[in-house]
Amino acid sequence: MTRRPRLDPEIFHLPVERMREGYYSDKYFVRARELLLADHHRPRVLMQVFGKTHAYLGGVDEAIAILKLCAIEWQDLTVHALYDGDEVHPWEPVMTIEGPYDAFAHLETLYLGVLARRTRVGTNTRWVVEAARPKEVMFFPARHDHWLVQTGDGYAAHIAGAIGVSTDAQASWWGSQGIGTVPHAIIAAYGGDTVLATRKFAEYMTDDVRLISLVDYENDSVRTSLEVARALGEKLYGVRLDTSHTLVDRSVVPQMGSFDPTGVNPHLVWNVRRALDAEGFQHVKIVVSGGFNAEKIRAFEKAGVPVDAYGVGSSLFGGRYDFTADVVMNENRPCAKFGRAYQPNERLERVR
Repeated sequence: MTRRPRLDPEIFHLPVERMREGYYSDKYFVRARELLLADHHRPRVLMQVFGKTHAYLGGVDEAIAILKLCAIEWQDLTVHALYDGDEVHPWEPVMTIEGPYDAFAHLETLYLGVLARRTRVGTNTRWVVEAARPKEVMFFPARHDHWLVQTGDGYAAHIAGAIGVSTDAQASWWGSQGIGTVPHAIIAAYGGDTVLATRKFAEYMTDDVRLISLVDYENDSVRTSLEVARALGEKLYGVRLDTSHTLVDRSVVPQMGSFDPTGVNPHLVWNVRRALDAEGFQHVKIVVSGGFNAEKIRAFEKAGVPVDAYGVGSSLFGGRYDFTADVVMNENRPCAKFGRAYQPNERLERVR
């Protein structure tokens, strides 16, 4: 019995022929396979894959899809693996691949790469989600990297617990859609009038789209929040504070002296919350974004800052979560390089 279904390999839209021919692989792996084929040497090996960092695993189903679709014959391989989202410890095997080495030698670059990428995104997202729990985290890093990484990154974030992703591509692997707020650009398109832009957004968006207005356009978040709340009333789901780290919001200036006043800081959030509550807009939620990571979120939560949701972007790409693969058995005999050895892991499950 498997713990849960794995993603269908077809969902990844892999360039199978290119991958099979080694186009995306380190050349030395391609040449190693060519050598084995030329020498008619087909040793049956056990490849062991592990990371060196405490992490939350990502990219496993994608790595399996690469093996299933791009190995010479999937039927020749026996693969055991953990699952996306599993917590793993340094040096713990996350996957083993057993079979004729020439059948999958050309795929090492590919499956290690997806494991590293998705684990990095998933782990960083998990730290952020845990810091913010039970509050919502919005996954907003799409603009900080190449568009081709969106689908897998979004799924890694979803497995890690992020409640909302910003693009339809990021949400596609589990059949959802992207979410968002009124952007600065549409405010600019309406002459810098946040209220008008928010009205237009409400007018033309469907009722299932939450109305969240960016209120830092004029660097006066308290005034703008009140203006938007007065104009939209119950239609307004929330306001989003996104003040640049190089600016001090107008409401914060009189309070300066004993704290860092720049960007989205606790005093700014409290100023907006108190102003909204004073006029009866307790239903309006506060979303914050701009430079947030797990550490900053933990500080806000420890201080009881009245944030309802966090938008997090580029910090989700930080850190190193590399993976390594070693041939540790050859024809059922130990053959690992010095310092490495086969490590049985009862948590691994057979992939069918």
